[in-house]
Amino acid sequence: MVQERAFPKVPTSPAKIDRKVGLMLYEDMVLGRSFEDKCAEMYYRGKMFGFVHLYNGQEAVSTGVIRAMRQSEDYVCSTYRDHVHALSCGVPAREVMAELFGKATGCSKGRGGSMHLFSAEHGLLGGFAFIGEGIPVATGAAFQSKYRRETMGDESADQVTACFFGDGTSNNGQFFECLNMAALWKLPIIFVVENNKWAIGMAHERASSQTEIYKKASVFGMPGYEVDGMDVLAVRGIAEEAVRRARAGEGPTLIEALTYRFRGHSLADPDELRSKEEKEQWFARDPIKRLAAHMIEHKLADQTELKAIDKKIQAHVEDAVDFALSSPEPDPSELYKYVFAED
Repeated sequence: MVQERAFPKVPTSPAKIDRKVGLMLYEDMVLGRSFEDKCAEMYYRGKMFGFVHLYNGQEAVSTGVIRAMRQSEDYVCSTYRDHVHALSCGVPAREVMAELFGKATGCSKGRGGSMHLFSAEHGLLGGFAFIGEGIPVATGAAFQSKYRRETMGDESADQVTACFFGDGTSNNGQFFECLNMAALWKLPIIFVVENNKWAIGMAHERASSQTEIYKKASVFGMPGYEVDGMDVLAVRGIAEEAVRRARAGEGPTLIEALTYRFRGHSLADPDELRSKEEKEQWFARDPIKRLAAHMIEHKLADQTELKAIDKKIQAHVEDAVDFALSSPEPDPSELYKYVFAED
């Protein structure tokens, strides 16, 4: 059996950041972590229901890719682990939390819940409960950008699409078909594999004949990269180049981010398959702590400033919960609304 990787074999060049960007990245990751911790609390207190899949540990991937794009202009297609992708897209924490509580003020009007977040305003094309569902949607979004620009002459249509999915999805047909189409048509899309090693409960090396997913890009003639998904600067560095290529009409890129979820597959998962030793090795590489250490070392921020951000974000998340709890339930009279596109 092939031993799964924790680090990329060839390190990529990290993004160079200034103080402003560093603080933005740190705040975005802390928001994701704090939001997910609060979701766990609400779930275990019996305030939140349904399937809830948390993103703890993977924040560097969402922040590193999405915050290298144009907010509310570019497109993001997510999976069922979509809360933090939505937050990185700029969807207000209030609207995401309200959606998780099934309230009318949620970003999907209370109809989507945890796995089906959507916001046209913020370019979030949706979360998808079944793996691989979002890949054709993202490919279509990238196609329409290229079509509008090259066929209809719309010079403003230079949007890039980022498509997120997990290691388990890379064995599905949609993955291969859409990478092929994207490469043939040189679509402006970035395929981002969040390889957290376990899919639901199946170790990656037991499920894939080729465990190095980024190498599958070569079959389609597109660039493929593996990156340390626990290092936001490494992810941002490779994402910036992928965005540049896509916007310049040079076609798609496949990025495999080696990352790890700190919690079970979902909040209903007792997480008994993974060893304590494995978890502790990954906990030591917490992406938020790594960025904080980098910023302090390079004098981009001090501990007091970072703690102030932590406190501010915690209050922001508490406000989101208060908003969700006080929001109205969807009106039963609107049961059939939003089934089809509104006039």
